[in-house]
This record gives sequence, C-alpha cells and structure tokens, in this order.
Amino acid sequence: MNIDVKKSAKPVNYKDAIDVLENKVLEINKGKSNELIWLLEHPSIFTAGTSYRSSDIIDKSINLIKTSRGGKITWHGPGQLICYFVIDLNKRGKDIRKFIKVIENSIIDTLNNFNIDSTSDRNNIGIWFNSGKELKKVAAIGIRVKKWIAYHGFSININNNLNEYKKIIPCGIKDKGITNLKEIKNQDYTNISDEILNNLFKYLKA
Repeated sequence: MNIDVKKSAKPVNYKDAIDVLENKVLEINKGKSNELIWLLEHPSIFTAGTSYRSSDIIDKSINLIKTSRGGKITWHGPGQLICYFVIDLNKRGKDIRKFIKVIENSIIDTLNNFNIDSTSDRNNIGIWFNSGKELKKVAAIGIRVKKWIAYHGFSININNNLNEYKKIIPCGIKDKGITNLKEIKNQDYTNISDEILNNLFKYLKA
C-alpha cells in the first residue's frame, strides 16, 4: 500500500487541514498522489457536518465552522487526537460500510491495547465506553466520500476539556454522554498514535 503517514507536532488550523485533504482527493483522483493518514491536534473549534441542526447549538456565541464531512456538530481541541485520512476506495471494493468497520475496529483494538473495552453502535456512529451507568462516546467518526475516495476522519478524546461539549448537543445525541481516556483510566497514552497507525494498516491490508 502506498500510504503516506504524516504527524504534526504543533496544532493545525482546521480550515488549513481540510484544504490539504480536499487537494489530496483531487491528486489521488488524477493518479498523481499516494493515499494519506495524518495525525494531528486542532486548536479549539466547533465544526458542523452536513446534517447538523441549529437546535444542536446550546451556546449561541460559539464560533462554528461548517464542513463537508458527514454528521452533526462536534468539538475539536487540545487533548484530542485527530486522525485524518484520504483513502481510495476504488482499490478496496468501493465498500463504504467495510471501510467504516476498518476505522471502528482500529479504534476498538487500540483502546483494548490500553485495557479499555469499547464498542461501536449501529445506530449512533462512533466508539462508546460503558461507564456502568450510561454509554459515553470516546471517539467520533465523520467521513465524506467523493469519487470513491474517503476523507476526513475520526477523533479520540484523550485528556481534553469535556466542558466544551456542554455548549452543543454533540453529534445530535441527547441521551448519551461524552468521556475521554484519562477519565476512564488514568494512565500513559503517549504512544496511542503509533497504536492507531498499526491497527489501521492491519485492517486496511485485510
């Protein structure tokens, strides 16, 4: 597989990152570029996917950026790992559902490596942790497919400020919570990006 891997040490502006992804889609479609997996962090920002509703905004003063990914409103910021990708599904059977399973299984296996049990949900996309009292989302997934090239990506909450989610109805879901890995299990997550990469490559090869 010709997949370039990029890791950004400093936070990357959201719009700048999306511009890179959009350009990469065009290049891959023309056969001029390798696929991409990009690990980064964003400065604090609220983003709205293509199916968001204004009623999902609780704090009307937030700075909201509309984006081309699927899904509704979420927050990105410090303490959250972002994994963007531009992956050519023309090479992978043009199967969107299978690709989403690749993402879900990669995240679940990664968290399992840190002794955290998590699960996907057919009705509510993302990765969830059962706290014993309620299901709480620990990872969000939002993709778009253009000419069978999948892009955007997913985020994993590590030690981010969960209070930011009180300003919105995250992903339009009212009856479930949001958590992060430090809240679930206070341990070292320094190498989580390497674990994510290993699992993504494992499932993309399958």
